Order: sequence, then structure tokens, then C-alpha cells
Amino acid sequence: MLDGLAEYGYWGLLLASFLAATVLPFSSEVVFAALIAAGLDTWQCILFATVGNAVGGATCYYLGRLGKTEWLQKWFRIKPEQIDKIIRWLHGKGGVMGFFGFLPAVGDAILVALGFMRANVPLVMGTMTLGKFLRYLLIAFGTEGILSLFS
Repeated sequence: MLDGLAEYGYWGLLLASFLAATVLPFSSEVVFAALIAAGLDTWQCILFATVGNAVGGATCYYLGRLGKTEWLQKWFRIKPEQIDKIIRWLHGKGGVMGFFGFLPAVGDAILVALGFMRANVPLVMGTMTLGKFLRYLLIAFGTEGILSLFS
């Protein structure tokens, strides 16, 4: 499937990045590096990958918002006062945790949790997008550095 997405260039990268940022086990780095190695513009690859990954991360956040805090009380026996305290913290500065949405495995869980706890949407989306952009920036320049060793 990864080879098929690389054939669609930037749009295939956008789709691969979106899928990688959802709760599906998928990796966009192979498509990303393959397109850079094929000679596509690095900055456009970074842009398409960041947009796709950010939209996928937003999907995780909004899936989390579908949850209800009453479930925490019922299933995990967490007191309402403790839930309110966490929600207040997340509404303030906790949304900065969205930056770590780029991390493999735990990034999706962080974004779902931030949605579940109703963290500040603009803050989460901004920090999440920044984290994802910086990740693809590092991967791009790492890929170019490796490719330069062979040319």
C-alpha cells in the first residue's frame, strides 16, 4: 500500500500522513522519504505531510471529545472534583501537551485524551501542528543528508 501512495506524489503523502496520525497503525515516513529521494520538492513534502498529519491528529482529538467524563467516574471511580481539576488545568496550559502528538504510539493517545478532557482547541491544534511540522522538518533534512552521502 505504501508504494501505491507514493505513486500519487504529494496527495499520496497527504493521505499517508493523515492515516499515520489516526489510531490506525500506519507509517508515513517511508512515503515521505521516498518522495524526497525521487526528487520532489522538500518543502512541499513537508507542507503536505504536516497538513495531512495535523488533520489526522485533529481527528483523534475530536474522537476524544465524543467521550463523556461521567465514564471516568463510573468505570474508573475518579471523583468529579478530580476530573474538574484536570479539565481546568487542560483548558489553561495543558493544551501545550498537543505538541507531543507527533510521538509514535503515545501521540495519538495524548490527542484523544486532550479531546476527552476538552482541552483548549486552538492551543492544542497550534502546538500539535508545530510538533508535527518540526518532526517532518527533521526527517526531511535527515533524508537529504543520507541521500547526499550516496551522490
